[in-house]
Formats: sequence, structure tokens, C-alpha cells
Amino acid sequence: MSAHDPQMDAAAGPRPAPPAPRALRVVAAVITFWAVLGGLVASALAVMTALSALSNLFLGVPFPADYELMKHVIAVVIFMFLPYCQMVGANVTVDIFTEGMSAGKKAAMSIFFSLFALAFSALLVRQMWLGMGSYMRYVETTPVLKLPLWTAFPPILLSLALLFIAALVTTIDGVRVMRGRPQFIEPNPLETAE
Repeated sequence: MSAHDPQMDAAAGPRPAPPAPRALRVVAAVITFWAVLGGLVASALAVMTALSALSNLFLGVPFPADYELMKHVIAVVIFMFLPYCQMVGANVTVDIFTEGMSAGKKAAMSIFFSLFALAFSALLVRQMWLGMGSYMRYVETTPVLKLPLWTAFPPILLSLALLFIAALVTTIDGVRVMRGRPQFIEPNPLETAE
């Protein structure tokens, strides 16, 4: 057996990230699925709006209640993207201020903003839960479809719960980076290398 040579390790390059624990892989898959589902719903809304416009143009009659359905569902869709954006670091950032920072400082900022997202999502879950209860007690409906307004709340609450979990994961990843360890969840896999 040969002795361990640290120079060989340095020449081999950076260590690959360890496989994420099974629970984190499941969480990442669920959050990704939820965002893709949101994209499909948004696409369906876009198709519905286009068909309604064409119907109005050629037949003089738009689809009934297309506007109120769009208004009701698009809010849900927006919330469906939030957990994925948090998980992959695709939230709005100003890179011009952080590009010169060390990895440790960037990780510290990531931890701070992840903790903020944790607190914000917990507050929103509470407030949306109370709001849903109010809308269920005093039922309001959309004018044409008579769709109860509280029906938008369950998927929004699920989105906020997933946002809380995603913020927890990004907090853990930020701590790992500060300790010199690789992240479990890769930030923004859609970005291309420069």
C-alpha cells in the first residue's frame, strides 16, 4: 500500500458533492414537480386566454368567465413557483454587489436571506390560514362561475409550506458552504457556465 499523497488530491480537482440524503432528494423532487405543475397550469391559462380572444374575434363571443378564472388561478400559479425559486437560488439578486465577495460571505448572505424566507413563509402560512377560515365562514364566490374564493387558498398554503421547507434546505446548504463542504442542492441548474 502506498501512503496517502495530499498533492494527488489537489491535482484531482474539487471533490464532487456527496449524494444528498434521500429526504432532501424527495423534497427537491416534490418542489420541482410543484413548479412544473404550476408551469403547466400557467400554459393552460395562456391557451384558454388565446382561444377566448380568437372566439371573441371570429364569433363575437369570448369564453364566459375567462377573466375571473384567470384572476383566480394565476395567483395560485405564482405561489407555486416560489419554493423552486428559493431552492435553486433563482430569486431576485443583485449580482453586481456580490460578484467580488468570497464564497463564505456569499454563504453568509444566503443564510441570512434563507432565514428571512423561513420567517416570511411561516408568517404567510399563518395569515393565509386565517384568511381561508374567514372566506370559508363568510362565503364569497366569483360572479359568473360561482367559484368560492377560498378554493385558491389550499394550493397556496401548500406552496408556502414547500417554501418553508425549501428555505430550511437552503439554510442548511449555506451552513455547509461556510464550513467548506459542498451543497446538497445545486443552485440554479438552469444557468449555463460562462
